Amino acid sequence: MIITIAGKELKSLFASPLAWVVLTVMQLIMGYVFLRRLDDFLQLQSQLSRLANPPGATELVAGPVFGTAAGVLLFSVPLLAMRLIAEERRNQTMALLLSAPVSMTQIVLGKFLGIFVFLLAVVALTALMPLSLAGATRLDYGLLAGLVTGLALLAASFAAVSLFISCLTVHPVAAAVGSFAALVLMMLAGEAAGEGLRARGWALAASLAQVLSPIKNFEPFAKGVLDTYALAGSALLVVFFLALAARQLDAQRLRG
Repeated sequence: MIITIAGKELKSLFASPLAWVVLTVMQLIMGYVFLRRLDDFLQLQSQLSRLANPPGATELVAGPVFGTAAGVLLFSVPLLAMRLIAEERRNQTMALLLSAPVSMTQIVLGKFLGIFVFLLAVVALTALMPLSLAGATRLDYGLLAGLVTGLALLAASFAAVSLFISCLTVHPVAAAVGSFAALVLMMLAGEAAGEGLRARGWALAASLAQVLSPIKNFEPFAKGVLDTYALAGSALLVVFFLALAARQLDAQRLRG
């Protein structure tokens, strides 16, 4: 049943003009950054050749492209996820879904899986840009794998938070604005809490505060480091907000 819900959600996304507009704009932005960074890299070739261990195309081209993609996802995921639950409730189709022989957890997981597969396509398209240089230069596939993993986890974190916010309202636009505000506040709170706790010498507590900031969890992967703490932090963030979404839907069903 989870796969059925996910398939329906994925079809709805690809049938939505908004999804195609968001996808097109994202690719235009990342394509522009890719070409600019590639041009800069080519111009620096003579200077880089004098260095003993010069940075390659992965560091100078792929890294900035994935960093830009992370920022673009912050704006685009709330737009894509705003309709997940809010539009169902606005169109009064949520009652049919809630009356079906499925649990709230299955509904939430199906909705999440549908949008996450769509976002994985965005990650794959982003990865294809630096991979297109494989025949012309040497790529650091370890760093590239870290970038892909980090961006996928970041997309999952954004989608889980946005899905929960979509459960709180019947207005998709309000869900989009609320999701963006929640993500920004989480990052600011995580950064402020981490710095404050680190200044007091509480390194462990400061590290735990990193869970609140999806971007912080992305940073180790952007450096090619397989940080198990960042991996666990991202997974915990996703599970927490999906559990909140399932609980919210269950409460709504009990209220009728």
